[in-house]
Amino acid sequence: MQLIPSPTKTQVSSRLINLYIISSSVCTIFLFASFFLVLTSSKNSYISSQDAYATTPTSLDHVVFGIASNQKSWTSQRKEYVRLWWKHHSMRGCVFLESLPPDHHNYTNDTTLPPVCISGDTSRFRYTYKGGLRSAIRVARVVSETVALNHSNVRWYVFGDDDTVFIPQNLVKTLSKYDHELWYYIGANSEIYEQNRIFGFGMAFGGAGFAISYPLAKALAKVFDSCIERYPHLYGSDSRISSCLAELGVGLTHEPGFHQNDLRGDTFGLLASHPLAPLVSLHHLEHTDPIFPNRTTMQALQHFFKAVNVDPHRILQKTVCYDRWFSWTVSVSWGYAVQIYGNHMPLRDVLPVQETFKPWKKGPVLSGVYTFNTREHHPDPCRRPVVFFLDHVSSREDGIMSIYKKSYENCSYDMASPRKLEEVRVLSQKLDLDIKQLQAPRRHCCHILPSTGGGVMDIGIRECKHEELIYMHS
Repeated sequence: MQLIPSPTKTQVSSRLINLYIISSSVCTIFLFASFFLVLTSSKNSYISSQDAYATTPTSLDHVVFGIASNQKSWTSQRKEYVRLWWKHHSMRGCVFLESLPPDHHNYTNDTTLPPVCISGDTSRFRYTYKGGLRSAIRVARVVSETVALNHSNVRWYVFGDDDTVFIPQNLVKTLSKYDHELWYYIGANSEIYEQNRIFGFGMAFGGAGFAISYPLAKALAKVFDSCIERYPHLYGSDSRISSCLAELGVGLTHEPGFHQNDLRGDTFGLLASHPLAPLVSLHHLEHTDPIFPNRTTMQALQHFFKAVNVDPHRILQKTVCYDRWFSWTVSVSWGYAVQIYGNHMPLRDVLPVQETFKPWKKGPVLSGVYTFNTREHHPDPCRRPVVFFLDHVSSREDGIMSIYKKSYENCSYDMASPRKLEEVRVLSQKLDLDIKQLQAPRRHCCHILPSTGGGVMDIGIRECKHEELIYMHS
């Protein structure tokens, strides 16, 4: 039998070294593989969380408000406007005053109003606009001071005056059209051409309210004080804000649901012909007639919000249908008013705004030129449509029923058939607009339902069919 020679010490040592190298290599490969898996898993988890955040619908929890006021106006009626729309359980932000009002202790624990913040000192900034108010600087800095509150999980900063009445549900729905991670400045111009010519068509008027996306607001806040040093000659706060945004290279994105309301008198015509967009805000309500007759301004707004709270997306949306039997034209401005014309009017003639109001200021011809199409509001009440104002709205199993009662005008000689009606009842389904409907809005259709008699007209509102036209069928 052949004997296998025993390994030498050198051979044993060599084998041990090889075994160590192999083991070390395997361990190294295992560690690298584990690290790569952990890194990939973390990255995917981060991407998933980012995607989840980006796809989460925008809500009021993602919005921070900055409301500009002053001690005098906040102690008067103005806080009641804010109380109408403020939702303390889902809203964040401040009302900015120059100092605490004397009765502040009465509202310290009042959750129906936003908390009060005191504006910073602005004495170091120059203001040279002759006849203007240097408080415009303080109000402009509400933007940077709101950002400095350092709220978490913010997508949008929204700014307005203490007499700006927001429709919160529609504000959020409108902002949801836009990517909050991009730089957006969203708002609206004045209704008066001359106001825009003077202050700028690229400026969001502050009373209407405006929104700035989170990343843009953060960038603006960093440069704001140095920027407004270059604009001492401007009149208002909104001019300073738009100028500094322009220096950042950002222009205004127009949204027709914001309303500056640079108007006087009866704004019925404007409200009854709202654009195909959710109503976001109303302003200057102290300077116009109450939006419902025989009520104070606040009573009228509280009545209006009864409809807003039932179907906010549909509020003021205009629907037109025709009664072929009588050749009537019926215009429904949901949640506000129904108008019945005693004759056939093509849709194109119904849509323009009735000029029931007057411009903000008297002056040259351009002071009365508006930024939308208008039509004459006939001086003779008997030549106007019969108007029915909202009386009651309620949710039912088959939809939402809104009831409108006739408004009596001084018309003694025309008792045409529409004036014999006393009430209009409108049945609709709650409107829940999705992104596509917001991006490509379409007017809804309506039809006259079989009459129940007794001076009542029943109307149904629905989505128009694919190729349906709104016109008087023969």
